[in-house]
Amino acid sequence: MTDPLANSYYAATAHPWRSSYEMGDDLSFDVAVIGGGFTGLSAALACAERGFSVILIEREHIGFGASGRNGGQLIPGLRWSASELETEFGRGRADALFDLCWRANPVRTRIEKHGIDCDLKTGHLEAAWTPKDFDAMKREAEFLATRFAYQSDVVAKSDMGAHIASPLYHGGIHDPQGGHFHPLNYAIGLASAAEAAGVCIWEAERAYEITDAPKGLGIMTDRAHIAARYVIDATDSWIGQVEPDLGRYTVPIMNYNIATAPLVNADALLPSDAAVADSRFVLNYFRLSADKRLIFGGGERYSQTPPRDIAAFVRPFMAQVFPQIADAKIDFGWGGAVAVTLNRLPHIGRRGNVFYAHGFSGHGALVTTLAGELIAEAMAGTAERFDVLANLPSKPFPGGKWLRQPLATLGLLYYAMKDKLG
Repeated sequence: MTDPLANSYYAATAHPWRSSYEMGDDLSFDVAVIGGGFTGLSAALACAERGFSVILIEREHIGFGASGRNGGQLIPGLRWSASELETEFGRGRADALFDLCWRANPVRTRIEKHGIDCDLKTGHLEAAWTPKDFDAMKREAEFLATRFAYQSDVVAKSDMGAHIASPLYHGGIHDPQGGHFHPLNYAIGLASAAEAAGVCIWEAERAYEITDAPKGLGIMTDRAHIAARYVIDATDSWIGQVEPDLGRYTVPIMNYNIATAPLVNADALLPSDAAVADSRFVLNYFRLSADKRLIFGGGERYSQTPPRDIAAFVRPFMAQVFPQIADAKIDFGWGGAVAVTLNRLPHIGRRGNVFYAHGFSGHGALVTTLAGELIAEAMAGTAERFDVLANLPSKPFPGGKWLRQPLATLGLLYYAMKDKLG
């Protein structure tokens, strides 16, 4: 598949890796995983560690989708704040969600356990677009500290220069539990660990249907029929191609990123080397790479047609934040789809022996790894932690097959206008 959006910094700096799997006569497994992103790789590895025989089927190559193209930001939590979760679901459920999505750091655990080389750095800054946003951030930081003993640093506008060389923001919250990394190299590291644990990884093979089989389930691919006791659908933005009914719960948002040439003044732009995301609904997010490039994302679109020139599309957003590098050379421009749910909470669950996890809504670098591990736990008979995320409410987008995307586009335009009006 030729992908016009794949001119990424990550692909250009990825560690060499190729699956060693070759299709054999025995195509019967305990678990078949569809999708080679963070969720699928994490689930496959965790299942293999529990003694299951596992095959992972990926239509393109490991990390082809959002897992290998995202901004590389590791942000604890969900798209909802902890206080919002407690207000909506009550104290007990908020405790369980907080323990899973804030306190746990499954990505760091995997990196350390398997020695994954992916440029891991510590620190994340949420930057306030408006004074009102900063007031809300301070209230949330106080709630986290008093309710959960979770420590983050409130950064006044006058102190923002310690983190970011931009006068644009009205303060922020620095979270030392967050961070950033090279997402494609993390995916490759997970794949290497999964193969070492016995997972068969089959790249460049399309799975297009899940069927009932005499002793479990069947997965139809372009070249084979695979039998499995359990199936994990980890296709995220493409889930509707395998299970059309689940596709109703998400719409794809196109995200675009650029990477500058290495900058001599990179450390002056982001002195603390934290990843940064701002509080706009159509947000900007940025960080430094290991070789001192600025990786900048901005300008989400529901349209599936990419800009003719991605660098020209994203550059104005970068120039607004960092006018001092408005004319910097841009070496890479790329994009990809992020699956978003109606309420911005992930849609995770099971239907019989088919497990699924999708719709992480742009907040998935940590939670996808967690979701894969929770699916493996549930499959092995311990479902308590899985149920915490599986019981999050979710509704399909209105509009059906033909109007779902246009209605979502109208919503994005509305919030983009609110950003511009402050």
